[in-house]
Amino acid sequence: MTHLRSILLTVLFLTISFFGNAQEAKREYKTKYVLLLVMDGPRWTETWGDSTHQHIPRMANDMAPQGIISTNFRNNGPTYTNAGHTSMCTGFYQEIKNNGLEFPKNPSMFQYWLKASGKAKTAAYVIASKDKLAILTDCKNKKWKGKYRPYSDCGVNGLYSGYRGDQTTFDNTIQILTKDHPELVLVNFQQPDSWGHANNWEKYLLGTKATDEYIYQIFLYIQKSEFYKDKTTIFVTNDHGRHLDGHKDGFVSHGDNCEGCRMINFYAYGPDFKKNIIIDTPGELIDIPVTIGELMGFTIPDSKGRVMTDLFTE
Repeated sequence: MTHLRSILLTVLFLTISFFGNAQEAKREYKTKYVLLLVMDGPRWTETWGDSTHQHIPRMANDMAPQGIISTNFRNNGPTYTNAGHTSMCTGFYQEIKNNGLEFPKNPSMFQYWLKASGKAKTAAYVIASKDKLAILTDCKNKKWKGKYRPYSDCGVNGLYSGYRGDQTTFDNTIQILTKDHPELVLVNFQQPDSWGHANNWEKYLLGTKATDEYIYQIFLYIQKSEFYKDKTTIFVTNDHGRHLDGHKDGFVSHGDNCEGCRMINFYAYGPDFKKNIIIDTPGELIDIPVTIGELMGFTIPDSKGRVMTDLFTE
């Protein structure tokens, strides 16, 4: 009889543990929508790494008190545009052609989410000043190629059409958010990177500050929108940095393992996140889509990215 009671108690304990864990795994988040905003290619030394924050005043003064800044966030893969964006969308680092002639190997967070949610493709969007980032709408994986693709608004008129100005990207973003109400969105602003490559220091700095303003205006739009407010998480990061002064050609280029190319910005804001804190927990680009998956109810199999639990409220 004692033995039977012991068995029953064990079964009861395991049952309670199972359902308790299942309940924890199904945690409901306030976040329903996610925006990933990318400032293409500024250095840490001209952004958060500059103690004056003179080129990112909106992020430093207006956005930081409402969200989280990381001072230890990196691109640990190839440090150029298409590779950086691929990692933040797929959860995998990959060597990939940088001219738009190659799709990522792995399906993106957009594809995983569209499949899991059953939403129409207009619920996910890739919006980019650089036309070549239209590659983020598909992949080479045979099981996923051509399936669950998000809408895109990239470059002048899609892949291979050329870059466009960031003002157009900003205007299009606001129009798309207002008209289509997409729920998972990436937006790329290209100015800092393009002016850096042009070896124009003054316009590189002005481009960084202009992008900071575009991002802030999107931030304000989300906070005021009846559709998005109190239900939207925003991530802001870079795809890569640039060479430090004294290394190769300095701010003009990027693409290697130097600290200037690897160290990048990270900002997070949302109803499930802490506010007004600075963290130094190591983080990297592949953590972003995995964390978005946690918020939006999908997983990215085999990714080495981690859910950034230090962002979340208890």
